[in-house]
Amino acid sequence: MSPRPLLCVASLFGMGLCASTLLAADAAPPVVTPGVQGAPPSDAVVLFDGKDLSAWKSGDGTAPQWTVRDGYFEVGKGNLMTREEFGPIQLHIEWASPAEVKGEGQGRGNSGVYFQGRYEIQVLDSYQNPTYSNGQAKAFYGFSAPLVNASRKPGEWQTYDIVFHPPQAGADGKVTPGSFTVFHNGVLVQDHIPVSGDATTAAQFKGLTPKGPLLLQDHGNPVRYRNVWVRKLK
Repeated sequence: MSPRPLLCVASLFGMGLCASTLLAADAAPPVVTPGVQGAPPSDAVVLFDGKDLSAWKSGDGTAPQWTVRDGYFEVGKGNLMTREEFGPIQLHIEWASPAEVKGEGQGRGNSGVYFQGRYEIQVLDSYQNPTYSNGQAKAFYGFSAPLVNASRKPGEWQTYDIVFHPPQAGADGKVTPGSFTVFHNGVLVQDHIPVSGDATTAAQFKGLTPKGPLLLQDHGNPVRYRNVWVRKLK
């Protein structure tokens, strides 16, 4: 029989206290090979690899009318949504507002990432571009302003790393809130922000659902996206 590993905890008086624990063989977490410099890890679902939009469709179910070139795709006509639907996920997505600045406030580099088609993390050129706080880039749109503004200059590539857990209805009918945790360019900007069942501005996707599409918004600005992947969470 193999020796049991020891778990030691220091006491208030500097004396070590040890308790033996036996770890079951099946308790080991699965092995995931991490990506390098934003590349997807081995368990990721790649939604855009720089070549085509085969994982996507237009909001009305037809073929996408967004342009693919030079390893990125650009906002075109109509919203874009994934063919696959997701529950809780980790999302990595890179985006860039137009290098040529036009407009101001909500009219400048506007798009959005909707989880389950319902809950939006705002995409906006928020570099020296004042607007209402819960409508700037990385805001949980209309509900939670970001902790800080970590925006890069117009035209530069930016990164969102987002962990999303959807709200759920229990057997008693009560709703357990979900949550958003968002990193913008490596900076924490939303820290486990609650997501209630009615926290949505997308009228066509009201109500709770265990799964839904990832949706990218056409707001009339030529925002670019690249390197899009998700990891399914439990």
